[in-house]
Amino acid sequence: MSTPSLSAEQEALFRLIEDTREHVFVTGRAGTGKSTLLQHLAWNTSKQIAVCAPTGVAALNVEGQTIHSLFRLPIGLIAGGELDQSDATRKILNAIDTLVIDEISMVNADLMDGIDRALRQARGRRAEPFGGVQIVMFGDPYQLAPVPPRGDEMRYIRDHYRSFWFFDAKVWAGEVAADGLVDLGRHGAQLHIRELVDIHRQSDPRFKAMLNAVRYGRVTADIAQVLNDTGARRPPEPVEGETPIITLATRNDIVTSINRRHLEALPGRAQTATAEISGDFGRGDAAYPADLDLQLKVGAQVMFLRNDSANFGEPPRWVNGTIGTVTRIAGGTVRVEVDGETHEVEPAVWERFRYAYDATSKSLSRDIVAEFTQFPLRLAWAVTIHKSQGKTYERAVVDLGSGAFAPGQTYVALSRLTSLDGLYLSRPLRPSDIRVDPDVQRFMAGVRAAASTPTLGP
Repeated sequence: MSTPSLSAEQEALFRLIEDTREHVFVTGRAGTGKSTLLQHLAWNTSKQIAVCAPTGVAALNVEGQTIHSLFRLPIGLIAGGELDQSDATRKILNAIDTLVIDEISMVNADLMDGIDRALRQARGRRAEPFGGVQIVMFGDPYQLAPVPPRGDEMRYIRDHYRSFWFFDAKVWAGEVAADGLVDLGRHGAQLHIRELVDIHRQSDPRFKAMLNAVRYGRVTADIAQVLNDTGARRPPEPVEGETPIITLATRNDIVTSINRRHLEALPGRAQTATAEISGDFGRGDAAYPADLDLQLKVGAQVMFLRNDSANFGEPPRWVNGTIGTVTRIAGGTVRVEVDGETHEVEPAVWERFRYAYDATSKSLSRDIVAEFTQFPLRLAWAVTIHKSQGKTYERAVVDLGSGAFAPGQTYVALSRLTSLDGLYLSRPLRPSDIRVDPDVQRFMAGVRAAASTPTLGP
């Protein structure tokens, strides 16, 4: 299997992970290649590795398993106490050398300590953080935040943690261990924090600096004026052969309304492709990687949801996030025009994996437990900023509506673009749109202050 090529800084980071047992947090601005490094690690490590993520779709993207499924953890607050673990779960957790967690910024402190407790308990090494397993985490706290707890859960978090972010979990602070029995004293797990700095998505230093200012919440009046003046244009009418323009909006209802309105405006009757599901794939739109019922017409603007995997030995015809236009629907295939070239698109299969312990080889196996088959397309006159995560666009309309309601939302939207020239704003940016979580500012300020040392510990 071919693997992504690594830059020098990515290769150095891969060697740190591969050649040591250190816990590593890989972060960096949008477009620095965190996903490329994770994929390379998964394909090339010599260690017994398990890859997981906090949500079903995020787990599908890294061909791993959800955290709750892998560890058999209860949904909601985990708090203290002994965890119920089956023999099968204990065998799996005992076989892991390195645990890789993607989208770590969506993991809250309680869940982070739950992972620590589960590994200590299963492996019988309660005095050792994570039971001796190496933890490697990928994500950017400036982009995605954990779902805020409510009610009693919020009160518990406030009583027991500095914040609900993963980096404030007790396992890093060296406080009383999660089972309430073992006191780690001042010796928490040491976390090596590495921030990738080489941006591959944008090449213009001026635009990179502006995005950095938005990321850190340091937008000056001059920067805001440049962004607003550049974006204060009407998007041009579609031109055949050019990449269509997508709208990035804050809310699902806005996106649904835009896509429905454009689809209904096209002539003809919509055709529906219904996904085929086998096995336990979960339920509800949040669990599915594509629409259960995909409605299309000739002329529909669509976005690819998977990289091209059929063009062996040749450059990919499309990647995850490519925008195109449907030109024909017939015979179980859809033809889509991308940059003046038309391609035949067939249904893709998303596989849901589950780790198991192979007693014969005494190693982890990764079994397919469910499949979701659907055209790897989504209507794309508009998409939510959240679902644009990880995508790259040449041109986009950023529609913040009544305002960015989550920290990092504006940064995620703007950083999808390859250049400032591709920015169109539905309204001028406001100071209230530039939101950065104060706990992230505190944590990352500490990271930068300790950048001259290899570890961040108590």
